[in-house]
Amino acid sequence: MSRDARWKALLDLLVERGRLDVEEAAAELEVSAATIRRDLDQLAAQQMLVRTRGGAVAHGVSYELPLRYKTARNASEKQRIAGAVADLLAPGEAVGLTGGTTTTEVARALAVRGDLTSGTPALTVVTNALNIANELAVRPQFKIVLTGGVARPQSYELIGPLADGVLSQITLDVAVLGVVALDVTHGAAAHDEAEAAINRLLCERAERVIVAADSSKLGRRAFARICAVDTVDTLVTDTAADPELVRGFEEAGLRVLTV
Repeated sequence: MSRDARWKALLDLLVERGRLDVEEAAAELEVSAATIRRDLDQLAAQQMLVRTRGGAVAHGVSYELPLRYKTARNASEKQRIAGAVADLLAPGEAVGLTGGTTTTEVARALAVRGDLTSGTPALTVVTNALNIANELAVRPQFKIVLTGGVARPQSYELIGPLADGVLSQITLDVAVLGVVALDVTHGAAAHDEAEAAINRLLCERAERVIVAADSSKLGRRAFARICAVDTVDTLVTDTAADPELVRGFEEAGLRVLTV
């Protein structure tokens, strides 16, 4: 197992359990305890976890995996969700994409849509996510608008007043929102308040809002609120979503698509 694969596995285990024991992690990953100790020390140096005697713990309620370590989690669900979201977008529309793993998959699904191979432009994409802009910039039929701002390394998103300045000057047909949590009472949320503020502004500038979220995000709360649930028009999630949660979102007025 490569170092990057071990790091991702360790961080995934930490997200699930909140705490890691060196010996247990070594047994699960089938490597030596010395290797796990070295990995945890290096991850702690990057402030991805907190070292403890005999293991490690997460940073706390605001703990967040960097995007590069989240890409393989629920990958097939996110790809199905992304395809369904892409089908909801019409040629010629102005679309806002927030950062995140699921919205990155939406961008990839848009890039291979046959009816978006030409146009002037075929689609206008406004995003504050550096990785999404990088993937779509090579598609000449897409007009890519990247906000300014300060790059947030965990999510590759640009945040701050420079991003505000661009978004306040535009109008969108639809905003596609990636979230950490979506709850009927508490709405859509992110880990970081500055990131949530930019996502909120994208929603405010859009005619309609689509939340793309796998079932693990539903019924959860997170630190920084993006918007109330009644701001959202459509939720696209996977078929593992709890029927009670789906019913609650529908009763709140959302159109829910499970794929």
